[in-house]
Amino acid sequence: MSGSKRSARAFADRRGMAALLLSPAGIVILAVMIVPIVVMIFTAFTNFNQRSLFTGAYDMVGFDQFEAVLTNPEFWASFVRTILFTAALVLGSVLIGVGVSHLLTRIGGVLRTIVTVVLIFAWAMPNVAASLVWNWLFQPGYGVFNWLLTQIGIFGDMTDTDWSADPALAFIAIWMLIVWQAVPFIALTVYAAETQVSPEYIEAARLDGASDSRVYRSVTLPFLRPTIMLVTILSTIWNFNIFNQIWLVSHGGPNGATATLGVFTYITAFVSFDIGGGSAIAVITTVLLAVVTSFYIRSLVRSGEDL
Repeated sequence: MSGSKRSARAFADRRGMAALLLSPAGIVILAVMIVPIVVMIFTAFTNFNQRSLFTGAYDMVGFDQFEAVLTNPEFWASFVRTILFTAALVLGSVLIGVGVSHLLTRIGGVLRTIVTVVLIFAWAMPNVAASLVWNWLFQPGYGVFNWLLTQIGIFGDMTDTDWSADPALAFIAIWMLIVWQAVPFIALTVYAAETQVSPEYIEAARLDGASDSRVYRSVTLPFLRPTIMLVTILSTIWNFNIFNQIWLVSHGGPNGATATLGVFTYITAFVSFDIGGGSAIAVITTVLLAVVTSFYIRSLVRSGEDL
């Protein structure tokens, strides 16, 4: 057997072994992700509802579900609400995260370790547990946050304030919860990138008389742009699909005022039991998110090419 044939056979054997080793993970991905997506898309073209759960009977309705969703004013209200809320979450979490990451580069080693551990603990807390703690903090009558605001005295007596009963206050409470959980990942990711900025560039800028703020704007931020774009993309995807925190804090209320697309989809599919309609909303949401994300990915690729 020639050397080329032996090499080809060895390569084929390695590929076969790699496929064998990866097959369990592939089966899990197929079962957990691909199959539900296919079922969701199929269900979006049916009138699957509560009756169908017991009888298994349903009819193919084609694009009627999508037409019903796109002509539903509640869908567009939740869509606008989702866009605005996602923008506020991404802007707040990225700005605070970048600020914390820069702070980590300016403090001593011991304090940096303490801050890093605190960030990791906040990031590691499950969002369900964090939401339940948040409900306790903002509980009317004995909530710690209400008590603290009352002691400060700027907003008067906040002891009996029910944050979930007011649309603006509910959004503020949920915004703080989600940003609090998102900042650690962004801060640690950007901090890792910031530590890789070549000190020669910073030293050269300082020799030219640049202040610390000018060095950060003109030298550090351009190096961080791809990383910031990456965490922005991820934050957009995660925050666009937020459900647990909103549902556990306000249940989408009051009167649907905090019902984003994720909450609206859940209410349609599993509260009203219009499962076909809920699947159609989920498909539309996925397409919208893919379109929005594509612009960020294009910008990320271009920024990487520029560097």
